[in-house]
Amino acid sequence: MKFTSKLPLPSADALKHSQQLIAKIRTAIDDNNGSISFRNYMEMALYEQGLGYYVAGARKIGRAGDFITAPEISPLFSQCLANKCLSILSKSKGDILELGAGSGIMAVDLMLELEQASSLPTHYYILDLSPELKQRQRETIKKHAPHLLSYFTWLDKLPESFEGVILGNEVLDAMPVELFTIHKERVYQHQVIWHNKQLTEQLNPAPKYLNNIVSNLNIDCTHSPYTSEINLNLDGWLKAISKSLSKGLIILIDYGYTAREYYHPDRKKGTLICHYQHHVNEAPLLYPGLQDITANVNFTAVAESADKAGLQVLAYTTQAAFLAANHLEKFFIRALEESPDDQYKLAQHVRTLSLPSEMGERFKVITLGKGHSNDLDEASSQVDQRHRL
Repeated sequence: MKFTSKLPLPSADALKHSQQLIAKIRTAIDDNNGSISFRNYMEMALYEQGLGYYVAGARKIGRAGDFITAPEISPLFSQCLANKCLSILSKSKGDILELGAGSGIMAVDLMLELEQASSLPTHYYILDLSPELKQRQRETIKKHAPHLLSYFTWLDKLPESFEGVILGNEVLDAMPVELFTIHKERVYQHQVIWHNKQLTEQLNPAPKYLNNIVSNLNIDCTHSPYTSEINLNLDGWLKAISKSLSKGLIILIDYGYTAREYYHPDRKKGTLICHYQHHVNEAPLLYPGLQDITANVNFTAVAESADKAGLQVLAYTTQAAFLAANHLEKFFIRALEESPDDQYKLAQHVRTLSLPSEMGERFKVITLGKGHSNDLDEASSQVDQRHRL
């Protein structure tokens, strides 16, 4: 992944697609007295029907897309996740529900591991907003595990009552965020306007609700101006999941920080970044609909929203610690025995998934529950970091 200000040029068809979305955004701006909040812009850029980044037809994940997720790197990741699901489902039964299943490779590798353990759930549900990704998920399953296709069911909304394990890998970072700047003790909201024939950011005094929320964050603004983000969708999102979940666990994996780290005085430019063809940039208004826009996750806020939604925060730890507690070493040795010639590749996978300089410390795992006791194994409990939240 390269961090750059110079991006590859989109194709003519891609540019036409982006221009269609820009026209929709311009209409929204005109209908809202000349500006929309950055949060509304980000929602349109990512989710506008038929045009948004996550719901249009372009390939997003993998080497041919814009970024690579942990399940795409190695099946070892999904095998460790399957081990956690196995420890839960073997005691309380239930099904699996994956939120935003990407290419479908995590679902495939997870189910193959559960099959090997003779512990397949009755159903593996996938909730995804993208028609293109749903089709790609079906193709992935047909290619790698066609005999398991009957276990999968695709949903358009959360089930009314679900029991089992809900999984979300890199889901939280794709939620639209409110962008704000504090300057000379005043809070400003980032808005998007149409100026000089292009989309442009503009700072306006924050509305009362946002001013109150940001003021309660108690950010040390010694280094003013100070820019950051806040996810205002968390409360409603977790409330809906809690309402759907009758009993079970929610395992969310993403990159992010605790609130203390997130709003550290030195992080004065925030965490918002964009991914386009494996290039990272800081230009979210460029090529809307063609590039991913993400912000790091504030896991303290996730825990607080979970508590308000009636969910227990059962664990919080790093990806490295989670994988180690769920037998990463065992799965590595097994893979090595099956394919000795892949020793270097497998070792590289383990390094990428678990080293602090790679994904091991940057990515965190938070486990939420309802009607479920905290049954963390000894290895997990030794690295539980809930006290940091």
